Amino acid sequence: MPVLIVGSIALDDIKTQLAEHKNLLGGSASYGAVSASNFSPVNLVGIVGEDFPQEHIELFRRRGIDLGGLQIVPGETFRWSGEYMWDMNVRETRSVELNVFEHFTPTLPDGYHATPIVLLANIAPDLQHHVLNQVSQPRFVIADTMDLWINIAKESLEKLVARVDMLILNDGEARQFTGETSLIKAGKKIRAMGPQFVAIKKGEHGCLLFGPEAKYFSCPAYPLEDIHDPTGAGDSFAGGLAGYLASTVKDGEVTFEHLKKAVVYGSVLASYNVEAFSLERLKTVDSAQIDSRYDLFRHIAHFEGL
Repeated sequence: MPVLIVGSIALDDIKTQLAEHKNLLGGSASYGAVSASNFSPVNLVGIVGEDFPQEHIELFRRRGIDLGGLQIVPGETFRWSGEYMWDMNVRETRSVELNVFEHFTPTLPDGYHATPIVLLANIAPDLQHHVLNQVSQPRFVIADTMDLWINIAKESLEKLVARVDMLILNDGEARQFTGETSLIKAGKKIRAMGPQFVAIKKGEHGCLLFGPEAKYFSCPAYPLEDIHDPTGAGDSFAGGLAGYLASTVKDGEVTFEHLKKAVVYGSVLASYNVEAFSLERLKTVDSAQIDSRYDLFRHIAHFEGL
């Protein structure tokens, strides 16, 4: 069962305290799609300029990602530049050049409208609404967001939250969105806005999952000694989660038990992502490695029944 992923595709310049790399493949849709492709077919919708390297197109194709929804238009691809501090938790944006992404209007080609699992990766809420208006009776819709949209498009975001089955955001965004300092209160408050499920990412401290009937699951982060580049970790998490659901939920509704496993698999994909710059590690990871790390993670975290 395929998953529809709509988001940004970018070229990134990334600097850490140990290394710096330029013109890397980035963007929420890129990380999400490659991560999800480990589990299921992906229908990708995004926009790039004529400068977008062919090698990235070939990467998507090798991963079985359908590019019928990829717009290649005159102009330059969206570019982002950022620098990470020593602890890899603090990031400063050095520059943003929207380029062709500034006028992106997601248009679903024939065959995409009935995709059962939808991941609205991190883009403006108005664009996420536009995508939802085009899909036909999706089985499960996941939306990701960020602090920028909470600041400048909160009303649109609130309306979007009421239309989706699951919202993913990080701990700072959850507090900002709800005005609650307690993440438990924040998770419950967001669920009251409409979505059945809420996942609050906590970076190196894992993820909190909230569901119906006060169901709650706390997933730690997979323990890593070396982190090379945290860029795209949250998008890889969301993509892995969505891809796993698409591969698992054949009939019926998505349950809290499905999502517990999906959160763990998403965390595994995020852990692989940060082991190298850009998508370099995600390019090489395979199903055997993913399942092996999942089993080890389940053992060390004492996940009973997963």
